[in-house]
Amino acid sequence: MTGYGVGEAATPAGRLIVEIRAVNHRFLDVRVRAPRELVDLVPFSEQLARERLARGRIEIGMRLDGGSGSPITLDVARARAAYGALCALRDELAPASEVPLSLLSVVPDLFVSSSEQQRDALRVAFRACFDLALSALDKMRRDEGRALADDLRARLASVRRGADAIATRVPAIVEGYQKRLKQRVGRLLGEGVHLDAGRLEQETALLADRADVSEELTRLSSHCSQYEALLDHGDAVGRRLDFLLQEMVREVNTIGSKAQDAEVAHLVVDVKSELERMREQVQNVE
Repeated sequence: MTGYGVGEAATPAGRLIVEIRAVNHRFLDVRVRAPRELVDLVPFSEQLARERLARGRIEIGMRLDGGSGSPITLDVARARAAYGALCALRDELAPASEVPLSLLSVVPDLFVSSSEQQRDALRVAFRACFDLALSALDKMRRDEGRALADDLRARLASVRRGADAIATRVPAIVEGYQKRLKQRVGRLLGEGVHLDAGRLEQETALLADRADVSEELTRLSSHCSQYEALLDHGDAVGRRLDFLLQEMVREVNTIGSKAQDAEVAHLVVDVKSELERMREQVQNVE
């Protein structure tokens, strides 16, 4: 489902702004855009998104407004310790020599950027911004989800009506199938072919049973009930809905192939059309 949310928070480096956009996608695809001074937050933002979201193409953008960038600052305590150690070495080896401050330039990790010093503060601020943005995005997605659920319920009711119409037709299908078989066999017997009447009745009943779609209709009804229950579920159900629709299509295809009845064939086409529209909609459901 689609949605948009934004969150803001004040930090020592400036005002942090986080935007989250979501568009329809079958799986979860997280993409993050961040300026150089916030690049350390990219893995953290991806982790939060995967923990809180289940489906959709998610775009996360972040920026700092009103900050002064990432100025380089001196770790004064480290510099004093390093210079003191150099002076102690000078006093031991060459007491009269000078110890230039330029020697400190080769000391590792003596200069640090403000972003490194403020990393923890930025992570805390980012989480707060992310939560605000996600709350706004979820509200938009819930509103869209309610509209999708209403549409899916209406289409599910249409599928149920089609299944009920097929069920009403089933006894006539079986009876007609038995009648046609007996007529054909009667013509054969009329031509002088001798068959065991008991065995003939048994085979006729067996073939007629193969045209019975009661089991498929029962499973289709069960899938519809599960589907309706998932529509009232609060968690991410898009993939489960998609799976149930695949099973419904499977049952309807079997009904069409077994029934061999013109009226049922028309009903099957209508039901499959409705199921296909539902599958298209379900791709938008988290």
